[in-house]
Amino acid sequence: MKKTVLIGATPNPARYAYLAGNKLVQNGHNLIPLGIRKGELAGKPILDLRLHPEIEDVDTVTLYVGPKNLAEWEEYILSLKPKRLIFNPGTENLRLFSAAKSNGIEVLEACTLVMLSAGTF
Repeated sequence: MKKTVLIGATPNPARYAYLAGNKLVQNGHNLIPLGIRKGELAGKPILDLRLHPEIEDVDTVTLYVGPKNLAEWEEYILSLKPKRLIFNPGTENLRLFSAAKSNGIEVLEACTLVMLSAGTF
């Protein structure tokens, strides 16, 4: 099971992050939901992103946070040392994109939901 950190997790079923979290779990991924909203996602408690929880052996970080809000989380995201970082539509951030690539992280501008549906996640 690939450990996937979803940043921007929400308990709101109308949000794409909610849909992606559930789809990740349905596809057998070990979901770690991080966000600033309390609640659960796919039966897992949403960890408080502001506390920078320590997470090891991260395969993928998938982003559901707008580019303006990503700036305060850049160092933390890089500290997770993921193998791959997915910028979902609307989350693109050139600074984080470049920093991730410089740290040897595979960077994708893609949609987690489409990748899961197509079997390319």
